[in-house]
Amino acid sequence: MKAESKKMTKRKVYLDYAATTPVDPAVLKAMLPYFNKDFGNPSSMHSFGLKSAQALQDSRQVIAKAIDAKNEEIVFTSSATESANLALKGAAFANKTKGNHIIISAIEHDCVLNTASWLKKQGFTVTSVPVDKYGVVNPKDIEKSVKKETILVSVMWANNEIGTIEPVEEIGEICRKRNILFHSDAAQVFGKIPIDVSKLNIDLLTVSSHKIYGPVGSALLYIKQGTLIEPILHGGGQERNLRSSTENLPAIIGFAKAAEMAMERLKSENAKLAKLRDKLIAKVLRNIDDSYLNGHSIKRLSNNVNLRFSYIEGESLMMELDAYGIAVSTGSACSSPKLEPSHVLLALRLRPEEIHGSIRISLGRWTTDEEIDYLLEILPKVVKKLRKISPFAN
Repeated sequence: MKAESKKMTKRKVYLDYAATTPVDPAVLKAMLPYFNKDFGNPSSMHSFGLKSAQALQDSRQVIAKAIDAKNEEIVFTSSATESANLALKGAAFANKTKGNHIIISAIEHDCVLNTASWLKKQGFTVTSVPVDKYGVVNPKDIEKSVKKETILVSVMWANNEIGTIEPVEEIGEICRKRNILFHSDAAQVFGKIPIDVSKLNIDLLTVSSHKIYGPVGSALLYIKQGTLIEPILHGGGQERNLRSSTENLPAIIGFAKAAEMAMERLKSENAKLAKLRDKLIAKVLRNIDDSYLNGHSIKRLSNNVNLRFSYIEGESLMMELDAYGIAVSTGSACSSPKLEPSHVLLALRLRPEEIHGSIRISLGRWTTDEEIDYLLEILPKVVKKLRKISPFAN
């Protein structure tokens, strides 16, 4: 038994890149001097501080260029969650004299859902727009939900669980015509789809470092010039008084390097990932009975595969795969410890038993053909084993 266990766990295959990515070695190399050599506080006026301030501004320029924004439109934060909180709370309170109505989609990340829920307690009203069976928001539903009190719409660019890409350009156009602010969570999109905020009607955009092979602890909120935002952190006035707190310079340096590399590799890397994704989806659906793809088959991220298997539980499947050294997830890593069914899959109108039979497989920079082949070898065996002992399998 011990020998079998060792054999099962000998190989390690990481397929949970949507949860977090490992730091690229080139990113780590760029960061290292800023921990103990170039360590000055960017707000200090001596030479150490001035050197750090220049590095901070250089990083801001690199990231601004990656999304075709102005330098002053980039505000560094600690996470996508903080960025979303600043976007929603900041915009809501800064514009409350214009109205108190906010529109979100039913499949937003928890950081948007819970922020919107908190805003309801502060007197704002929130409309949650449904999605179709593929997880796509209909722009017409956004338009129908608009009231004269509507001040903000928040729809994620692509969903973190099912990978479905949303029609943000059309939604942004609706918001522009109605003079409504538009926020989009692009944490899963950056590095996979070109982003040009100068050509899109997006006022607020969230991006995270640790989804693009940068470090945890750095993210940004793009704030279009002229957009009113009330800060939610108060202190020394860093980041144009919008996000007080000493900047996490090593993490920002890493974020900028990761962003630069992501832009250089965008086409080639995503072509490779899409090929592996399509191979995985086709072979699973062909070789495993009663298996289904969650999300849109075409309008989806290059690295996302969300599958459901009848008669088994995704949690059991995840643990069995982990015993073989294969890391996948049952949904968003931010909320997967919860036992409740995924709100994203519920929004697709799947039954609870279908939801609990789902797993998310997300590919990344170091995913290989051999690793996908290994998964395709192990997955049918594990599904067969679990169905054999399942009380739901006839």
